[in-house]
Amino acid sequence: MDKNYVKEKKIIDQSKIEKENELKSSIMASKRNLMNMHNNLNLAEGELVDYYIYMIKAEEAKYDYLIRKVKNSELS
Repeated sequence: MDKNYVKEKKIIDQSKIEKENELKSSIMASKRNLMNMHNNLNLAEGELVDYYIYMIKAEEAKYDYLIRKVKNSELS
């Protein structure tokens, strides 16, 4: 198993405030991951370029999903 793999936390059984805080922290983490991946892409060589492009696209999809979730639930 990849040592960088972190299982997503379930937010179903949390209070509204806990859900909001978890969602906000997930958005911030996703944004940090995107920034790091873009920096790594700028330094990547050869086949790693394709890897980082793939990872960036996946993280962008996750980030967009989280943003839509905030907008749909009208969280602050």
